[in-house]
Amino acid sequence: MTESFIKTTDGVDIFYKDWGPKDAQPIVLHHGWPLSSDDWDNQMLFFLANGYRVVAHDRRGHGRSQQVSEGHDMDHYAADASAVYEHLNLKNAVHIGHSTGGGEVARYVAKFGQPQGRVAKAVLVSAVPPIMVKTASNPGGLPIEVFDGLRKALADNRAQFYLDLPTGPFYGFNRPGAKISQGVIQNWWRQGMIGGAKAHYEGIKAFSETDQTEDLKTITVPVLVMHGDDDQIVPIDDAGRLSVKLVRNGTLKVYPGYPHGMLTTHADVINPDLLAFVKE
Repeated sequence: MTESFIKTTDGVDIFYKDWGPKDAQPIVLHHGWPLSSDDWDNQMLFFLANGYRVVAHDRRGHGRSQQVSEGHDMDHYAADASAVYEHLNLKNAVHIGHSTGGGEVARYVAKFGQPQGRVAKAVLVSAVPPIMVKTASNPGGLPIEVFDGLRKALADNRAQFYLDLPTGPFYGFNRPGAKISQGVIQNWWRQGMIGGAKAHYEGIKAFSETDQTEDLKTITVPVLVMHGDDDQIVPIDDAGRLSVKLVRNGTLKVYPGYPHGMLTTHADVINPDLLAFVKE
């Protein structure tokens, strides 16, 4: 097993994990906001057990990566990710992104992965593309006031905010009959609080206002779009259902009643579906 850091061209230390046989096909995992590569523990162990190489990094300002002041935008996210994969010389990789990580995957594949010939397939899970905020060209988006509210909650009391989100809508624990896991809530809080407040604050703009329509149109590799229809964080109609129409070779798989954090709450269903797509 390898856990290490690389330094980007603008001098930022990015933490990454690289586990499994180096000659195996790489499964590359991109985490959501405001978490870290630890959010992929279940999937990393699953793919390791199935003989794959698994790679995941902490986004700048998140997890164990450096808490820098600048560069908290989708372009830097994708460039940082690319720096890790170029360092490891990954090829024929399957890139899987959750939420903000799905935006990172779209930008990375379009700008770096495909031109460099490193990507075999991509998966967008509960992902933010094409754009979350409501605009004239995206009338089904969420009002900017929603994201202003997130910024205010973070600035006012980040520690409490990072308990409220996983306790409520992120995992659907606010739904009647939900099976609540205190460990999952505390692990979300732990990951969030390790990261930097400035990176997380500015990351809200990155995941909500970045228009990734052109990124999606550029992607030619097979893309699996996975989304729960009870996603309270990234509603499916303005995300997954639109994204699959923009990519050239996409498949949408809808999970009835599943929440935003379905990779954790329903890993027993999601993981085999991911594996089936990888093997296609």
